[in-house]
Amino acid sequence: MTQTIAPRVRMLVLLFLAVTGALLAGAGPASAHAALTGSDPAQGVVVDKAPTQVSLTFSETVSMNDDSLRVLDPKGTRVDTGKPSELSGTTYAVQLHSGLPDGTYTVTYQVVSADSHPVAGAYTFSIGSPSATSVSVSDQAAGGGVVGGLYGFGRYLSYAGFIVLVGGAAFVLACWQRGSGVRALQRLVVSGWLAMTGATLFLLLLRGSYTTSGKVGDIFDLGLLGEVLQTKTGAALVSRLLLLAAAALFIAVLFGAYARPSATATATATATVNDDAAPPPSDAVEGDDKRDLTFGLAIGGTVVAAGLAASWAMAEHASTGLQPGIAMPVDVLHLLAVATWLGGLAALLVALYRAPADRPVDSTAARRFSRLAFSSVLVVVATGTYQSWRQLGSWSAFTDTRYGQLLLVKIGLVALLVGIAWISRRWTARLADTPAGEAVQESAQEKERVTASAGTGGTAEQASGDTVTGSTSDGTASGSAKSVSGSGSGTGPGSAERAAQLARQQAAVDATRQKRLRDSDTHRFGLRRSVLAEAGVAVVVLAVTTVLTSTEPGRTEQDAARANRPSSSSSAADSTSGALTLDMSFDTGGTDGKGVVSVDFDPARAGANEMHVYVTRPNGRAFDVPEVKVAFTLEAKKIGPLPVVPDHITTGHWSANGVQIPLAGEWTIAVTVRTSDIDQVTVSKNAQIG
Repeated sequence: MTQTIAPRVRMLVLLFLAVTGALLAGAGPASAHAALTGSDPAQGVVVDKAPTQVSLTFSETVSMNDDSLRVLDPKGTRVDTGKPSELSGTTYAVQLHSGLPDGTYTVTYQVVSADSHPVAGAYTFSIGSPSATSVSVSDQAAGGGVVGGLYGFGRYLSYAGFIVLVGGAAFVLACWQRGSGVRALQRLVVSGWLAMTGATLFLLLLRGSYTTSGKVGDIFDLGLLGEVLQTKTGAALVSRLLLLAAAALFIAVLFGAYARPSATATATATATVNDDAAPPPSDAVEGDDKRDLTFGLAIGGTVVAAGLAASWAMAEHASTGLQPGIAMPVDVLHLLAVATWLGGLAALLVALYRAPADRPVDSTAARRFSRLAFSSVLVVVATGTYQSWRQLGSWSAFTDTRYGQLLLVKIGLVALLVGIAWISRRWTARLADTPAGEAVQESAQEKERVTASAGTGGTAEQASGDTVTGSTSDGTASGSAKSVSGSGSGTGPGSAERAAQLARQQAAVDATRQKRLRDSDTHRFGLRRSVLAEAGVAVVVLAVTTVLTSTEPGRTEQDAARANRPSSSSSAADSTSGALTLDMSFDTGGTDGKGVVSVDFDPARAGANEMHVYVTRPNGRAFDVPEVKVAFTLEAKKIGPLPVVPDHITTGHWSANGVQIPLAGEWTIAVTVRTSDIDQVTVSKNAQIG
């Protein structure tokens, strides 16, 4: 059974790579967590006089540099002064050069939101009348490309390292203290520390390029690194490195001094048996010392783990938006509970498969972890419910926003994980210490007797006589042991070497027998399989969570969409003042088939009119479609449909001048939107013109 762990671990690694790759590839650039909620001039507006500045309002505070806000003329030439200023808490402006000619201007922005994620976008406005522009804004996105993918991988690695580090240590301290001497568990926890430390340094290097140019060549730019260190995210990453130094000391004590008393006690007990002497009274003192050390490690480990969790809570989603004072400690609890559950699960998996035969994980440890995991799940559910309400705000956000859709996937996976955990809990309840435990103890005593005999100068024949008697379960090894024992006799260095060799051979025989007895327990075998299945689902959950933390919260996405979309009352007001705005939702049924098409008609009277058409996603962001057509029909006079094919101006923006309306009346305005070669839909609204 032990030989099968390698392909199963490889399977989990391949599963991790496939899921992470698919999610990161499908996620595209990191979604903005600060949304543009207003601008002056507004998107698509035509102003008579050139403005002196352009101002942008975001849903939360943002960080910016001299190139964060840019205004480009129709030829792509920059016409701003390049020094943005803060007008208010969330409004920022950049001054424009004087004497700007008529035409369509493009405003681009790239900033960093308060929760550490880059935000980028663009829109257009016109002076005098719209014109064609050479500026393409379809690729105005931050956090994408190779650097964005590497940054996402670094985030995953840091989360995984934290979970393995904290959960593995918690499993040893709270569930299986004898496991502090198991080499496989030591390697697991140390690998978690190494992964988290390496990922943190990696993220520090990537951060500057990730939030600005996105170029691989800027990763090692020391100037950008210096700027990163002055930001909130940079401070959080540096704090994480300092806490990881404290975690290294914790690991050294946990797997060093902590395991030593039990080893000393074992050696003392062995010597006592050989010397036929009473055990020393210091054992009780050592027990008290170990309890004190356990208490100290538990307190210190909890403080360090909470600090590491806070390095995320203080710099990401929880640090901004609604109720940050409550959200940050809740986020810390959520991360600690997840790490205790999933990291402890990884430790249990390693213990079940890789623990040595003379120190198998027992039913007591499994039951302790079962209770600990159950408590952690309750905390995860409670804190996750609060976080979901805070980030979504409405039931519709579950289906109408990317964050909500990912959250539904995560909820389903967690439900599956809890179901498998329930099966593991049943196996744990039926798990019993099998006769293998007694065989292990007898073999350990037997090995100590052989070692003691060799160390005190006993004859090889004496040692072999003891060991061969207990090795009849494996004929090959026993025969080998007999061969060694029969190769010579006597005392001295040669005899001691033969006894040591015999002891090693006997240990291999014992290990084989102990493993066979241990694996014969069907309950233990069932627990192994269910825990392995839990670990596989946990890998996918962690990948989804990593993408979720870099996705715009549903509440912010919906607020931005409402802010960027004119209301019906404003449309009516525009209509009475000589302008008409109509918003129509569409769904072609294909990929990227949902959105909103807005038609601005000015002056909305009989005669020549100017028309602008905007296509946006449900979250309010502009995007291009292959074709947009408009038709006007006056049913009362049987006029129409009168087709109009507007010209494409820029991303999500089409325009037509001199649109003739022959008569005043209630016209039906129909817009046909085609999103692919085969997917299109026509939506319409009635409006009074003239």
